[in-house]
Amino acid sequence: MDDANLVVTANGNNKYHLTLSRRALGLRSSWKIAFRSSSGRVCGGFDNILVDDGFGPESIRIAAIRQLTPEEYDALLVRFGKKEPAIEPAPATDDVESAEVEELD
Repeated sequence: MDDANLVVTANGNNKYHLTLSRRALGLRSSWKIAFRSSSGRVCGGFDNILVDDGFGPESIRIAAIRQLTPEEYDALLVRFGKKEPAIEPAPATDDVESAEVEELD
């Protein structure tokens, strides 16, 4: 998404929004990223992301991980400019009869 937000697809088609504690300048151009857990177990959750942009790995703390619904995923894509917002048709207007105006002296 940007230098501090990414979406990861795991466990089939489940999507997760990861927010990093700070910007990872090489995140968009990096060929290598990895996740690190202090517990050493995947089920324990991840603490850091490792980003290697060719100049050596950089460890950045993961501030938040949130599973996304399909609607939340689409909204996130729109928010970060990765997708155009859906154009909703304008609501139909009902014809309203005009009223006569009387001028007062």
